[in-house]
Amino acid sequence: MKSKLLKYQKKSLGLAVIATLGISTLVTVQAQEHTKTKMENKKTSNTENILLSKWTGPYNGVPAFNKMELSQLQPAIEMGMELHLKEIEKIANNTAPATFENTIVEMEKAGKELDRAFTYYGIWSSNVSSPEFREIQKDLSPKISDYSSKISQNKKLFERIKTVYDNSQKTPLEDDQQRVVKLIYENFAMEGANLDEKSKVRYAEINKELSQLYTRFSNNVLHDEESYVTYLEKDELGGLPDSFVKAAAKAATDRGNEGKYAITNTRSSMDPFLTYSNERELREKVWETYYSRGDNNDEYDNNELISQILKLRNERVKLMGYKNYAEWRLQNRMAKNPENAMELMNAVWPAALARVEQEVADMQAIAEMEDLDITIKPWDYRYFAEKVRKDKYDLDSDEVKQYLQLDNLTQALFFTAGELFNFNFTPVSEGSVPVFHEDVKVWEVTDKTSGEHIGLWYLDPYARPGKRSGAWATTYRSYTTFDGKETVLASNNSNFVKPAPGEPALISWDDATTFFHEFGHALHFLSANVKYPTLNGGVRDYTEFQSQLLERWLSTDKVINQFLLHHETGEPIPAALVQKIKNASTFNQGFETTEFLASALMDMKYHTIDPENINPKNFEKKALKELNMPEEIVMRHRSPQFGHVFSGEGYATGYYGYLWADVLTADAAEAFAESPGGFYDKDMAAKLVKYLFAPRNAMDPAEAYRLFRGRDAAIDALMRDRGFPVPSKENNEMSEDQNIENKN
Repeated sequence: MKSKLLKYQKKSLGLAVIATLGISTLVTVQAQEHTKTKMENKKTSNTENILLSKWTGPYNGVPAFNKMELSQLQPAIEMGMELHLKEIEKIANNTAPATFENTIVEMEKAGKELDRAFTYYGIWSSNVSSPEFREIQKDLSPKISDYSSKISQNKKLFERIKTVYDNSQKTPLEDDQQRVVKLIYENFAMEGANLDEKSKVRYAEINKELSQLYTRFSNNVLHDEESYVTYLEKDELGGLPDSFVKAAAKAATDRGNEGKYAITNTRSSMDPFLTYSNERELREKVWETYYSRGDNNDEYDNNELISQILKLRNERVKLMGYKNYAEWRLQNRMAKNPENAMELMNAVWPAALARVEQEVADMQAIAEMEDLDITIKPWDYRYFAEKVRKDKYDLDSDEVKQYLQLDNLTQALFFTAGELFNFNFTPVSEGSVPVFHEDVKVWEVTDKTSGEHIGLWYLDPYARPGKRSGAWATTYRSYTTFDGKETVLASNNSNFVKPAPGEPALISWDDATTFFHEFGHALHFLSANVKYPTLNGGVRDYTEFQSQLLERWLSTDKVINQFLLHHETGEPIPAALVQKIKNASTFNQGFETTEFLASALMDMKYHTIDPENINPKNFEKKALKELNMPEEIVMRHRSPQFGHVFSGEGYATGYYGYLWADVLTADAAEAFAESPGGFYDKDMAAKLVKYLFAPRNAMDPAEAYRLFRGRDAAIDALMRDRGFPVPSKENNEMSEDQNIENKN
């Protein structure tokens, strides 16, 4: 986990702020203003630059998204870094003996102006990007890296931190203070604070080079997402749902191709097209376009960048004496080392492969029944899986979609938060809280019993040019109390296909699950009860647990009966259809587990080898062959587009963490299912909030889970959850108990 002082580099280079290419009126105007010279920009003072200014207005102050101008961004970041470094120097050069109050507390207070500036930076990077912003980003990336290195390599500062840490080992502090000191000390040590001066110089040089490579990698992927669009004629729409056709027509019109239908190069467009389109050649084209992002042998190809990134990461950790990058990265994660992470993945992988074999056989049988002389290919998998779903379970995904209206699902989120967390969500009046795009809506979050203000929740639901793909959650302000109470500003961001005017926003069951998942992150932010900013961070293979657990409430009876209503009739989803969904709960787990695990295994393999002579294309192909990767499936994230791993370091050697967290998720879900009140049991909900959500990183994750469950989690629950054979406790062999139903 990064300390507060180093979180800015993670903000600017990690997944949360991957830059995106965008075209919005607001950004275009801002971009025009960026033509001012840098000299003129640098004259902007702290009081004049809205991006540095203290937030004002209601709800303890909110970001001035309606006043942000791109011309102010670079001077704000540069000035913010300068101000923060002055604060750090003052702390480092304090002549008084180092104490928790005059060192750690002062560090926690520092950098508020820069923190505010990076909030706006993140919006431009992820939500409303432009070519002009990306030029600014390229210029800032090495400067941000230099700034970060000046903190992590400040010898006097680290000596003071080490003094406080050593003293705390002899005379323990309060629990949360002890945790803050430990996290900050370990983070500085991991960032090379103990290196000799020559090695520190090289370490900083490597970080600067990496920051530029990360920016180039993410921008290359974004270029390919923006540049490649498949346009269809009316006679090429066979099999596609009406709602998708209307959205595709709007997407084409928005791009100046009225009368055609646009399949954009994003997962939210690709996935439903491959699921429903009858046009096999077009499925292949759309599939090829999507999975070739960053791999087109042109100036935007990422393969050489991957090679450079791996070499630099390896060189950097070797400076500190580690065998490989994975060993360095995992030392403060729940897995502790790459061997433990690989052990978990290897335990699940064979069962996933076996299930894929069954799934492909079922698909091939359907193809033969339809007299199709084909062999199942990757662009066929989703299409024939849907046919198998209908054949085996009489379940039509598009039929289910008619009951998954975005507005109703949003209310389902609020209901769940009310039942478990005692939160109430009230929409704020339009215009009372500034937003950065007209699609963004805001709700106030309060305690249902006391009416106490908890924070605000922002929702940016739809895909558009200038917004990076995927779904994510972030905070504009986190909860702390050490320097005055700070309430939460949380945000969820999705890429649902925006419906045509007057049409409802209908989403798939998978997208609804993701919606609940990301809201789980927001609830983790909103329920935080920590004193110090550093404790608002998290351990990467643990922080996905809370969000994955919240997915389970989508399929509870209370949510289904109240919020899964037909968008035309308002009738609740029929019980028979619900039963079909539950019967098919482990359907297609071979595909879902294998495509994910292939990426996670590849991530770990990349970071446990000597990368000196690596050719990513050849390495990916060879490694997948050794894993016996089915030819009918491709990695969820192929290497040249694996932004989790190569556009920053947040998930590097950490993609396995979703599976690690899913072990906890499945085990915790069984705890709820077995309790008297099921998933709405009040005692379980209280323990959920107390031990798993409110502490954030104020206690060790393993300890927190044991306090919740009374024991450690076991892999058995995960295997049952996915309908896989459960390993025998005696000899770790697979048992024959393959048909235990998903208890949720």
